[in-house]
Amino acid sequence: MSVSKRKFSSWILLVPLALLGLFGIAWWLRPHTFHGTVIQSPEPAPDFTLTAASGPVTLSNFRGKVVLLYFGYTFCPDVCPTTLANAGRALRLLGDQADEVQLIMVSVDPERDTPEKLEEYVKHFDPSFIGVTGTPEEIARVAALYGIYYEKSEESVATGYLVNHTATLMVVDREGRLKLVFPFGVTAEEIADDLHYILRR
Repeated sequence: MSVSKRKFSSWILLVPLALLGLFGIAWWLRPHTFHGTVIQSPEPAPDFTLTAASGPVTLSNFRGKVVLLYFGYTFCPDVCPTTLANAGRALRLLGDQADEVQLIMVSVDPERDTPEKLEEYVKHFDPSFIGVTGTPEEIARVAALYGIYYEKSEESVATGYLVNHTATLMVVDREGRLKLVFPFGVTAEEIADDLHYILRR
C-alpha cells in the first residue's frame, strides 16, 4: 500500500473517533433540565438555628455542602415518609457524592416531636439525616421565612391529630442559596439526577 493510501485510511478511521468525541463533549455541556422549580434569587437562604438531639443546628454551618430542607412531622402517615424515603434512596444513588449532601427535616409539630423522637424517625431513612425542632414560635418564624404553610387538621386519628403542611423538598446549594424546590412526588432518580448536576458545578 502506498504512503498516500495509508494516510487516507488513517484519516478515515479518525473521523468516527473525532465525531464520537464531539458528541461526548456536546452531551456533557448540554443544558440540564431540572425536575423541580429553579429559584434564581442571589440572596442566601434565610438562616436559622433549631434544636436536634445532638444540640443546636444552624443552617449556615453547612456551607460547602448541598442541603435538602424539608418541613414535616413524625406522625405523618404518608407524605413525609414517602419524601424522606425517596431522599434517602437518592443519596444512595449518588454513591460517594452523598457525603456532600445533608438533609435537615424541620418539624411542623413541635408539641409532639421531641429532638429524640425526630432523630429516631429521620435516621430510619438515612443515618446522615438530621431532625430539628423548637418552640412553636420558632417553628412558625422559620416556616414563614420559607413560605411553608402548616396547621393542625380537625381530623381525629389514633395518634391524636394530623398536620396539613406544604410538602415540598428544598435544595440549598453550597453557597447557601436556595437553588431548587421539588414538588411532592418527585422520584429518587430525579432527585439524584438534579443533585449530581448541582454537585459538579
